[in-house]
Formats: sequence, structure tokens, C-alpha cells
Amino acid sequence: MGSADQAPERYEAVFFMDGAQVARQMRASEFGAFLDGYVGLSDLADTDVRAVYVLLGGDLLIQSLVFFRIYFDEEGRADSHWKLPIEKLALSGAKGPDLGGGAIRLVCRSQCPESVDKDDFWDPDMTPGSNHFQAIRKAVDANHLKFRRQVPATTDEDIPVLRAAMNKPASPETDPDAIAQRARLAQIIREQRLRIKTLQSVHRDAVSSLQREQRFEMQAIRNEIADLEQKYERQRLTNEQLKKRLAERNEQYLSLQQKLSDESDSRSQSHQTTHAEMVLLREQLDRKQRELEMRNDKIVVMEQEIDELRHREPVDDSLMKQLKTQSVFLVAYHAGIGHITLPYDDIAGYFQNTLAYAAEKCGLNEPAYREWLAHYENPVCGHKLKNGKLCQQPVMRVSQPADFVPGRDDRCDEHQPVTPDTA
Repeated sequence: MGSADQAPERYEAVFFMDGAQVARQMRASEFGAFLDGYVGLSDLADTDVRAVYVLLGGDLLIQSLVFFRIYFDEEGRADSHWKLPIEKLALSGAKGPDLGGGAIRLVCRSQCPESVDKDDFWDPDMTPGSNHFQAIRKAVDANHLKFRRQVPATTDEDIPVLRAAMNKPASPETDPDAIAQRARLAQIIREQRLRIKTLQSVHRDAVSSLQREQRFEMQAIRNEIADLEQKYERQRLTNEQLKKRLAERNEQYLSLQQKLSDESDSRSQSHQTTHAEMVLLREQLDRKQRELEMRNDKIVVMEQEIDELRHREPVDDSLMKQLKTQSVFLVAYHAGIGHITLPYDDIAGYFQNTLAYAAEKCGLNEPAYREWLAHYENPVCGHKLKNGKLCQQPVMRVSQPADFVPGRDDRCDEHQPVTPDTA
């Protein structure tokens, strides 16, 4: 029997995340050495790292999570100006999801105190397949940091006492099933509110990114239009100069033709020379005329290009094209994989057997997916009792199909399969 006044031991760790996976783990004391600048991480040089402070109880169950950011400079050393009180925040965070030991305390961007800057935090992803909470829980269960799990001592208060049978049914305020049900509903509501907040934050970031990319594309298009307008203006000035020179040549030609006509009688001997000059001038005039026509054709083409550029459709691969064309999608939702966009070639197969299609997307066969789906929709113990009925005790829902093990995850603690280590 342990002393009731003895404070339970706690463990602290810091996880570095890479996408939806835990990329690096360290104890809080090791992380303190990085903050003090004694050591650096060359592979994280000039990187803004997404990290998680994890507070564990002596039973290695997660009690609190703080999702924070920290910058590592060009030498791989932690930012010397980083002074975020993550230990204190971990003890005062709002309620979060249940990761095995009851509702944890959670601090993230969409759920942080007003006394700190939201930009120092980030929001976890809760979508199926990339759930940060599940990745952190798996890393804690693996216990690569070798924390010593403490077994709580049994006290007199832990000894179950049989209550005398009463004819009067228990009231909703004292019925354990009703209390547990309310607790589960409250936990689900908290998790959904947290997911809504994180999705709203992700949506705001995505909209901001799209608007920024749109501004860049619009600026590039405006610059391109300005360049074409400058080229068009230069070509127009050149054309006007050519027209002026051609008009002068025409006047010279007409003047020469008139002079030749007046002097034809007196210059009969120089007729051949004059004819050659006329032919030459005509050739020059024809050449200049062709040049003028080519210039006019170029001007027409450039005017068409400018008009097409001003009214053209966006490039197929550009963001503008995506914003215009992706207005309607054929999207399906299935538990375990979330929303999926169906390619045209997959539509017929999807409607022939939707569960088989969803199972393939999860990497399972159809019977295994059906078994997980039945557990996901009604997470209760499926052990058959001696009277032929099912146990039906609530169990923890496994949200990922690939993580579900039939006969273990759909069994309560009393009906868990016996293994050689526990026999």
C-alpha cells in the first residue's frame, strides 16, 4: 500500500514533428540543453520546427500537450530569444481529447491563453490518416525514451465493495452508466469543437496562401501586359516612320515619272537608262510596300495577342484555372479515410461495391474493413457471454482501420485475450 500523500511522479518529453509523424524524441532535460546553446542540431539549421511538449504521468499516460514552434538558426542552435513557458502552460491548458487517461490539457494555436502570441503555436491535424494525436500516442506507447512505468499501489479505497441490491432503480444522477455516457458525450463535444477550431485555422491559412498566390499571378500578368503594350507602342512608332518614308518615296516616284514624261522627247537617247531607273524605283517601291504590309500584319497579330491576353482563359495548371474549373466535384465520404475525390475511371467500380472501394483505399480487404466499420459505428465489447448474449460494454474507438485488431480492440478489459506474458 502506498502513501496517499506521496505525489505521483511525472515525465516530460519533447517531440519534433515531421508532417504527421514524430521525427525526433528527447527528454525535457535534453531539450533544455538545446535551449541553453550547449549543443546544436545541424540537420535542423535555418528551420522553423513544429514541436510538442508532452507531460506524462507515472503510468505513462498523456496528461498534457503543448504544440509550439521553435526556430533553429544557421548553425542548428535553438533561438536564444525563445522564452515560451511551456511547462506552466501545460498545467493550465484547456481540456482536450481523451488519449487513454481521460481528457488531457491542451495548448495549441486555436486554444491558447491571451497572454501569449498565437504565432508561437500551431494546430494539430485531426483528419483520419494524418492525426497528430494518434502519432504522439503511438510514440508514447513505444517508449523509446525508456521512461519507467509506475504501477499504482492498491489502497483500501481501491477495494471494490459490493452494494446491497435495491429494489429502487438508481437515479440518472447516481447511475454509473448515465454518468459515463455524459462524460463520453462531453469528451466527444470537446474533440469536435477542437477539430472545428483547427479546421478553421487551416482554412484561414489556406485562403491567405491562395490570395497571396493569386496576387503574384495577377502581378505577373499585369507586367506581361505592360511589356506587350510597350512593344506594341514601339512597333506602332516604327510603322508610322515607315509610312512617312514610303509617302516620300511615292512623291519622288511621281515627280520622277512626271519629269520623264515631260522630257521623253528630248531624252530619247537615255530612254533605256531612265527605264532601268524606273524599274529599280518600282522594285524599291514594291519592296517597301511589302515591308509595309508585313509590318501591318505584325501589328494586327500583336493587337490580336494583346486582346487575347486581356480576355484569355487562365493556364490549365495555374491557380486561376483551378479556382475556375474546380467548382463541382464528385466526392465521397467513408469512415477511416474521410472525403475522397473519385476519378472518372473509378466511378463505375465505386458504385458497384462502395465498401470494397473504401477498403482498398485503406489498404484492407472488404471483410476486414466491414469488421472495423462495425466497431467504429458501435464501439462496444463483442465477447459472447455464456447466456449467448454479447457483453456490449463500451470500449475505446479505434479511428484508423489499419490500427484495428479484431478480438483485441473490440474487447473490454475483462474479456481481453490471454497472451503467454499475462497467462
